[in-house]
Amino acid sequence: MGKFLKIAFFFLIGILLIWWSLHQIPAQEWEKFTTALKTTKYWIVFPVFILLSFSHLLRALRWKLIMEPLGYKPSLINTFLAVLIGYLANLAVPRLGEVLKCTILSKYEKVPAEKIVGTIVAERAFDVLSLGIVFLFALVLQFNVIEAGWQQLKAMSTSNAADQSNHYFIYAVVMVGLVLVLTFFIFRKKLQKTILSIKHIFQGIWEGVISATKLKKHNLFFLYSFGIWFMYLTATFIGLYGTSGTESSFATAISCLAYASIGMIITPGGIGAYAYLMAKVLELNGVEYTLGLANGTVQWFAQFLIIIVLGGVSLIVLPIINKQVK
Repeated sequence: MGKFLKIAFFFLIGILLIWWSLHQIPAQEWEKFTTALKTTKYWIVFPVFILLSFSHLLRALRWKLIMEPLGYKPSLINTFLAVLIGYLANLAVPRLGEVLKCTILSKYEKVPAEKIVGTIVAERAFDVLSLGIVFLFALVLQFNVIEAGWQQLKAMSTSNAADQSNHYFIYAVVMVGLVLVLTFFIFRKKLQKTILSIKHIFQGIWEGVISATKLKKHNLFFLYSFGIWFMYLTATFIGLYGTSGTESSFATAISCLAYASIGMIITPGGIGAYAYLMAKVLELNGVEYTLGLANGTVQWFAQFLIIIVLGGVSLIVLPIINKQVK
């Protein structure tokens, strides 16, 4: 129930962001917004489809590379399909896809799930670092835009809400601590067995994390990582030409990618947040908010559609392929 409420909360944030972003459009600008959507160059979805599909393939190749120090070499097709199914699951439940693709690969390739979960942790840590590098490039190329965008993000939160959440957090920690102590004394013997099982799982995860430091092909790992983010950037840049009036430079595309990536983290699948942050960055680059929101909506929907199609096909194809192999 707690996890369900958490998911529902962030999904609600996405819906509220859609409502908020649409209400930022003045009444007289609505026709311009709808016209921008109607006149969208939808053929641009095809090159974006190819670029993002290739980025997912590079992610699968990089994941295989991280698993090699553990002594596992799953097939590329299973790894690739597991990655796509993971993205599909993330649209419904944030971070569910990270666990699901590990269990899928564990089922079809007979590798310990807890160890490859560790490789996902290592991958995500490097992705955070990569996003930081994207922000660094954006700062160098568009310092004023990034600074103004950051100030707007800060203005959206209030210090009072933060203080209240801190108090609630302290109370929650104290209550959880008391419950854990009581549970330990009541179910001490059963808990000892459970703790040993959890310890075994965390040892496997830690081993997976450490595998990233034992790579034999460091250059290939960095090449795959660069390729993934370059595909994201190129797809964003091409996507800016999908609607009239939003055509922009590569520097603008870097700033859009930086903030849009935050949008993908804030809400499930980036719903609401992706288009809103894209619109604000484009607005700071001299593009009307209405047109920027239309472009952000189109770009988000294109990515959503790609994941639905590729993830859905992967769900059907994966068991068929492995049945034929057996």
